[in-house]
Amino acid sequence: MNRYVATFFSHFGALSYFKALKGQGVASTLAPVPRALSASCGTCVRYEHGSAIDLDGCELDHVYAESGGTLVSVLTKE
Repeated sequence: MNRYVATFFSHFGALSYFKALKGQGVASTLAPVPRALSASCGTCVRYEHGSAIDLDGCELDHVYAESGGTLVSVLTKE
């Protein structure tokens, strides 16, 4: 399992993504966006999964893989 941090354009987007992950059985948590990341919304979703999860309708900005305290962008939405 890999650890991911997803950022969003709005708080509503973060809540939508969080609820969608829970609905798929993916353990996730809402958290403040790490200072190392720039985001329009102050809320991120942290989760563990085999791959980054892209969901439509959630105002997803980026998904970062987290490893050893380093965050690497693995998915970008525009």
